[in-house]
Parts: sequence; C-alpha cells; structure tokens
Amino acid sequence: VQLVESGGGLVQPGESLRLSCAASGFTFSAYAMNWYRQAPGKGRLLVAGISSAGGSTNYVDSVKGRFTISRDNAKNTVYLQMNSLKPEDAAVYYCNAVGSWSYWGQGTQVTVSS
Repeated sequence: VQLVESGGGLVQPGESLRLSCAASGFTFSAYAMNWYRQAPGKGRLLVAGISSAGGSTNYVDSVKGRFTISRDNAKNTVYLQMNSLKPEDAAVYYCNAVGSWSYWGQGTQVTVSS
C-alpha cells in the first residue's frame, strides 16, 4: 500500500497550489479520502474529506471557499486545490485513506510566506 503526496512548495500569500495523492495497493474507489495538515507544534487537523464515489465533501471552516477536494477513481488519485493561501495554511499536508483499513502518506510541505 502506498499513498504518495506531491505538489507542495513555497508560495506567497494569495497564491495557489494543487496537491495530489497517488494511491496504490488497495481498492481506492472503496475508500473515503481525507487531507490533513500539521503545523509545527500543533496537532494534525482534518482539512477536507471526500466520500468514496466523490459525491460528498467536507471542509474545516478555515478553508471553506478556498480549498477544493476532488478525486479521480480512474487514476487512483485525490487532489486538494488550494487557493488564496494564507500564512496560517503552512503545514505538512497528509493524505489519508479510510475504509476497511486506514492508510497515510508521508506528507508534503506547504510553505506560505512573502
């Protein structure tokens, strides 16, 4: 089983990033997918989630209207489009699969700084 995040980087406030998480080794379409983030010295926070078929999504209040989670079950990939990034969005972002088991990726760093 692998979850491999990509797309992180350094951006200025107001800019955008698109994170991707490529899954393998399990039946991706049977799993709900989440994006978490963890800033230095803080706990892991659920940022966004999407149901297995993609018909239902949820977001933490602080990212509503700015972030969009989506998935492509044909490509075994989940995405997080992040717009209007703020310094407080800076963190390591983790992909999480939830179903019969729970799997985690290794994380990708997002830095928002001018």
